[in-house]
Amino acid sequence: MKMQEKKTARQRKTTSWSKNAVQDVTTNVQPRKRLAFIDNLRVVLIILVIAHHTAITYGGPGSWYYTEPTQDAVTLFVFLIFCAVNQSFFMGFFFLISGYFTPGSYDRKRAKSFFKGRLLRLGIPLLAYITVIDPVIRYVLVISLSGYDKPYWRFLHESITHMRGLGTGPLWFVETLLIFAGIYVLWRLFTMSSSLESSTNPPGNTEIALFILLVGVSTFTVRIQLPIGWNFELLNLQFPYFPQYIALFFIGTLAYRRNWFLTLPDSVGKTWGKIALTGVVLLPVMGLLGGAFDGRISLFYGGFHWQAFALALWESFVGIGICIGLLVLFREKYNHQNRLGRTLADNVYTVFIIHAPVLVFCGLALKNVNLYPLVKFALVTLVVVSLCFVISHYVVRRLPYTEKIL
Repeated sequence: MKMQEKKTARQRKTTSWSKNAVQDVTTNVQPRKRLAFIDNLRVVLIILVIAHHTAITYGGPGSWYYTEPTQDAVTLFVFLIFCAVNQSFFMGFFFLISGYFTPGSYDRKRAKSFFKGRLLRLGIPLLAYITVIDPVIRYVLVISLSGYDKPYWRFLHESITHMRGLGTGPLWFVETLLIFAGIYVLWRLFTMSSSLESSTNPPGNTEIALFILLVGVSTFTVRIQLPIGWNFELLNLQFPYFPQYIALFFIGTLAYRRNWFLTLPDSVGKTWGKIALTGVVLLPVMGLLGGAFDGRISLFYGGFHWQAFALALWESFVGIGICIGLLVLFREKYNHQNRLGRTLADNVYTVFIIHAPVLVFCGLALKNVNLYPLVKFALVTLVVVSLCFVISHYVVRRLPYTEKIL
């Protein structure tokens, strides 16, 4: 009897969310209540971003400003699994969330004001990173690691002379969002569509599986010519991952219109969460069968190889499965927020912008500290996460004129 009452209460709660969201969409009114579970997810995701780049710093696969390579087999294995799982979903999840909040913002502001706001919020931090933060990071690195003794202005001149592309660093994400915003504005203008659709039933497992399969096949197709590691240097964009990013941003816009974030059934979230966990467990098996531990890991990166096809499908099923599972989990279990949680959520964007210099400078400060790589990874991650939120809240976001940007 108690189980039935609890189920009924949950159904009422979901129905209430659904009605409120539909009303907000159809009347073009900004929702009065923030979605606490989305805020909490964003906090978790930014911590994963920092942890991911810290893992690369201490031996994980990937490219970063400053690294300390290691030959420790256990560390390399742990970082390989961690970075592969992380890469499969964390940036795609950010694009999904960004897509979700795009239609409502456009509806409230319309084309000119919407894109002006995006230029302000995305363009100014991007410009600041390219012109100030990235050059300073590189200057400090070259002084610390190679004995470079020329003044900064000389270094800057040499860098511009030999520059192959924009130094966007992790703000390639902000750059991409700006591009997506421009495309969205053009689509809304040319179609003359407000896209105000009534709430529809959320996709079931079959529709989700077909979507994931399509993303996986698209990813494999792109990687036949542009394998993992290929980078469009001019804009610093890694196109081998873009099929998922584009697809999830688009799904995010649909999810807003059709209220999917609030109506996706618990059972669907649990199913795809289990599928994703199964995929994580099977990753080492796939690597072993494909020769990833025998010097043939490049076969997974791209080209017309079964290993590349398997990895593309694995990333799609595991990454999108994790997104769905976490979305439902946080909606049901963590849809509440105290003062600290609200403060952390308010600082996520700023932390994303400043985490690169904080991580690099912490890495340089601790480069002579001899610790086991996994221990050092955990310690530095904790320190950098803490410093980033403190600097963001007490310094950066209190600077003049930052309230409209950050």
